[in-house]
Amino acid sequence: MLKIFATQLNGLFTKIRDEQMEEIEDSARLLAQAVIADGKIYVYGAAEMESVASEAVNGAEPLTHAAAMTTADIDSINSVDRVLLVTRYSTDKEALEMAKKLADHGISFVTLSTHQESDEESITDLADVSIDLSLHKGLVPADDGSRIGYPFSMAALYAYYGLKFTIDEILADY
Repeated sequence: MLKIFATQLNGLFTKIRDEQMEEIEDSARLLAQAVIADGKIYVYGAAEMESVASEAVNGAEPLTHAAAMTTADIDSINSVDRVLLVTRYSTDKEALEMAKKLADHGISFVTLSTHQESDEESITDLADVSIDLSLHKGLVPADDGSRIGYPFSMAALYAYYGLKFTIDEILADY
């Protein structure tokens, strides 16, 4: 089962790389604006996606000018700051509330989530740029015909590293 999971995970990473490269580059440019303006890049992770905020702030190679964000931080963010909002699905209620607050405050932000086709509101409608994690079903088929294995945080960390590397390149050229 692990071999199937690894193969499918590699396919997911390839899909994100191939289909979201333009969004990753646009997102990196937007987030790099905060660093150039001496602002912060706040990272907000809903549920297990806090792993992205932890990696950005406490990882072996932290993201330049990064700070983990909580709901209490919204009033201290200013116009030169940027936010990376990370959640499982684009219709997640917690993330949607945060996206509305950011939009109401005029804060530019990027989202990492699996985009869902829905009549419901979506964070992708409010974000400046949105990166699709494309994790719509489990990666491994189970014996009963269902699918298991939803590595949302792994997909988000992969996309995060794409952002980080691109931001670092932008800042090196600056």
